[in-house]
Amino acid sequence: MKLLRRQFLKLAAGGAALPAVSRVATAQTYPTRPITMIVPVAAGGTVDALARILADRMRLSLRQPVIVENVSGADGSIGVGRAARASPDGYTIDLGQLPTHVLNGAFYSLPYDVLNDFAPIAPLTTMAPILLGGKSIPARDLHELITWLKANPDKASAGVVTLGNKLPFMLFQRETGTRLILVPYRGGAQAAQDLVAGQINLSTFLPDFLPSMQAAGMKAFAVASDTRLVAVAPDIPTFRELGLPTLSYAEWIGLFAPRGTPTNVIGRLNAAAVEALADPAVRSRFEVVGEVFPRDRQTPEALGALVKADAAKWWPIIKELGIKAE
Repeated sequence: MKLLRRQFLKLAAGGAALPAVSRVATAQTYPTRPITMIVPVAAGGTVDALARILADRMRLSLRQPVIVENVSGADGSIGVGRAARASPDGYTIDLGQLPTHVLNGAFYSLPYDVLNDFAPIAPLTTMAPILLGGKSIPARDLHELITWLKANPDKASAGVVTLGNKLPFMLFQRETGTRLILVPYRGGAQAAQDLVAGQINLSTFLPDFLPSMQAAGMKAFAVASDTRLVAVAPDIPTFRELGLPTLSYAEWIGLFAPRGTPTNVIGRLNAAAVEALADPAVRSRFEVVGEVFPRDRQTPEALGALVKADAAKWWPIIKELGIKAE
């Protein structure tokens, strides 16, 4: 009986250890099959395009397909929620942004924790929006714009694509003492069309929209980065240099995995992302939109610190401004 009991205990202990052994084996052989990259925005936009460029280059390093899956809705929280619930084995990752992985934690009551339910892989790039105005705006620069808006309260409209996009406009109104009518849009392309057509007066766009918008006669007033976008928009001043430093609002893009993903797997994914960003062809496409993070900051630790710092910065401001999902 004692012998049988010892054998049973050994078998039970071995069974309990199987999940841990399996995770170690997975980390050592990873990857052995295709990887899904969840992109929590609709196909066809700027972020989606960057995701596909990145996924295609990471495929070369990982020697497995990296398949982009667009899961949009609720400002990205549906796709991010799916990523949070995925198995932590490295075969599901997601391309997150400041709104999806920080701001939504203040906007929504989420079934996941943006700060604790993800394992950071790598920060990729920052994207600073540019404030553009239509032909109906008589102002030639930001100071004239503010003066005109104060003289015409509640007459000018601004297109906003997400709750995250609403935040800088709410800050703008608070800091300048102006009042705007905020018009929601499902995507930047529609907002751009309406701005050109004169249906709205203002909106913010990423730098890749700038050439076509300026060709259509739209005016660029300021960029929300800390420094000028020398590579793509050197002539556009920042809000900071125009006396509005609190309007610095640069969104970032980063790669995440579900919490509990093995460290070795995170390291493998990080190496693939870093190698992709070092590729001149990939880097040039990313730099059309923003600035690639320096090599010494392309680490899981840097992305984790960035998420926590931005939550500490933006969550109190969102609460103060009263921005919530409707």
